[in-house]
Amino acid sequence: MSYQHSLVDGSALSLPVGKVVCIGRNYAEHAKELNNEVPTEPLLFIKPASALVAMDEPVLVPRDRGQVHFETELAILIGDRMTQVDEQAAQHGIAGIGLALDLTLRDLQSELKAKGHPWERAKAFDGSCPLSPFLTPASVGDLNDVQIRLTVDGEVRQEGNSSQMLTPVLKLISHISHWFTLEPGDVVLTGTPAGVGELKAGNKLSVEIVDLLRIDTEAK
Repeated sequence: MSYQHSLVDGSALSLPVGKVVCIGRNYAEHAKELNNEVPTEPLLFIKPASALVAMDEPVLVPRDRGQVHFETELAILIGDRMTQVDEQAAQHGIAGIGLALDLTLRDLQSELKAKGHPWERAKAFDGSCPLSPFLTPASVGDLNDVQIRLTVDGEVRQEGNSSQMLTPVLKLISHISHWFTLEPGDVVLTGTPAGVGELKAGNKLSVEIVDLLRIDTEAK
């Protein structure tokens, strides 16, 4: 079934499905756990619309491609066209707030990085971005105090707060818009906290914006 943006109440949003703009290493502890340098400015990469799948469907783990890692992220749905906007305009252009899993072929990514090659094959493959339905911005409130959590087989594996981001959400959206235009239906992934690890078939996942949104799913 093709992906369609929706709200948590089940209603479809009249927005196209666009690109996914991701930020790498936006939590210092995550950068350190992978022995990466902490960046001095946002590290951006893109997943195509074909990467998007519904998070409440089973998460398909690619076979015979080495380790697949989970990375839990706060996801921002863009509602307005934004080019070179400031943070105030960025806030007004947000249509929804949800959750994403940035699935990563970690062995392949390490191989590509060692050769100085782009990451797309490790990050942008079909189904690499399970995405939740979205909350309205008003129901979330302060974007600088949003707690996200991933539980795998009953064990909390990732937990972080947007206050820990190296580049806060609105500043990040503004920064992205100065490099490439954000279109209605695009999604911004805001980085993952420490605790990433291997996703295996049979894992049961609970992905949360604490006290606001919880998606239970299974890896297959």
